[in-house]
Amino acid sequence: MKFATPLQAGQLIKRYKRFLADVRLPDGSVVTAHCANSGSMLGCDAPESPVWLSANTNPKAKLDWRWEMVDVDGYLVGINTSHPNRIVADAVEDGTIAELQGYESLRREVKYGKNSRIDILLEGSSDGGPDLCYVEVKNVTLKVGDEAQFPDAVTARGTKHLSELMDMVAEGHRAVMLFLVQRGDCTQFRPAAHIDPVYAETLSRAAAAGVEILCYRCDLSPEEIAVKGTLPIALEGA
Repeated sequence: MKFATPLQAGQLIKRYKRFLADVRLPDGSVVTAHCANSGSMLGCDAPESPVWLSANTNPKAKLDWRWEMVDVDGYLVGINTSHPNRIVADAVEDGTIAELQGYESLRREVKYGKNSRIDILLEGSSDGGPDLCYVEVKNVTLKVGDEAQFPDAVTARGTKHLSELMDMVAEGHRAVMLFLVQRGDCTQFRPAAHIDPVYAETLSRAAAAGVEILCYRCDLSPEEIAVKGTLPIALEGA
């Protein structure tokens, strides 16, 4: 995913009310940016951190800027959770995500389950497998030691999504939980059981029930975010 216009560098003053962040620009002026991330952003919102903003071109938007990335210990981390579905969809369509190839069509935000929307629905399998593949995407920014972990806050909604993926498998469809790590300094992925043990346990149950668990990492720059490869997944002892 390439950014339409160059990102603006700045320095984080503070994040507050979950969806707002005050940022100091290089000329000394202070702007308020939209923070499209409902999680805790644990480890990614330290005051004085270098950050990158995109200009908000939506004429109906209340704020002129959107917070896109933060520098954590010399690595860029993508915090905008409105991007992962598009990033993954692009990576499926260009063949980067090998496990999700062989389908005739891809749709995003399709209604399914109990009043939910699946992030990506792949249809028309060409290899004789289930005709429908339901793909849930989660953005991962938390790092613990050298591991990427999810979630960074208790997520009843995320647990519900796992239950609905298990339901799709029970109905004879293919279901995939894909964790997208928007940082390049992790060596493997593990569910954050110390933050949400229910989610971690449900993820293990989902894997045992036939939900496929994938984890891909991204390379990030102020010009683009690109999926670059897989990370090993550790569920045992989570």
